[in-house]
Amino acid sequence: METPPHVRPDMALFLDFDGTLVDLAPRPEQVAVSPGVVDTLSRLQVCLDGAVAVISGRPIAEIDHFLDPLQLPAAGLHGLEHRKAVGADIIRDKPTGAIAQLKADLEASDLLTNGVFLENKGVALAVHYRANPDREEDVRGVMQEAVAGLDNLHLVEGKMVIEAKPATSDKGRAVEAFMAHAPFKDRTPVFIGDDVTDEDGLAAAQRLGGLGVKVGMGQTCAHYRLSSVPAVHAWLTSNFLALEH
Repeated sequence: METPPHVRPDMALFLDFDGTLVDLAPRPEQVAVSPGVVDTLSRLQVCLDGAVAVISGRPIAEIDHFLDPLQLPAAGLHGLEHRKAVGADIIRDKPTGAIAQLKADLEASDLLTNGVFLENKGVALAVHYRANPDREEDVRGVMQEAVAGLDNLHLVEGKMVIEAKPATSDKGRAVEAFMAHAPFKDRTPVFIGDDVTDEDGLAAAQRLGGLGVKVGMGQTCAHYRLSSVPAVHAWLTSNFLALEH
């Protein structure tokens, strides 16, 4: 699979966060943004007339915290919240009764022990087991049983995490929503992501005539691949240098 070509001035760039812009960490709050990343994204934002967005499973507020002082258009929680443009308000879906019930059920179970912990995202819930990968089947079994009797919840499996969220959103739909409005409209989308949850975004970008770029190993629908987070950083840097000259 080929390394992606340089971004053209008429493209729109969509970036996952964890595993793409930052290396994964045992807990979500422990990730570190490498020096130079914020400057690189800022310069790409100028070169692409604002058509750079982050699409993540994280809340947008967390993305802003890690990229401070930069604020980009963003879709958080797999599209359950979004900020269409720099300076725009963050629009959030409201938590459902099903999510509240699932939270109560998980907290009453014996799942959240021995390296397994719950991340409450408000409109979605993520159960992490990176600290104890042997608990994968436990987590999957409990989560599948817990959501079976709840309406409109969908399980998404990532790297040592299983997330429950409403079935009305995914990263592909987030890409499509951005592409309907300026500064993304009429551009060619490029989506970069590393996880199973990014496949919807990769597929959407390619369906709209753009590029999908998979980070790391694993099966993917993407036509291009970058080997690691540092490789993403190097590629992004080479792009703004090419665009500026």
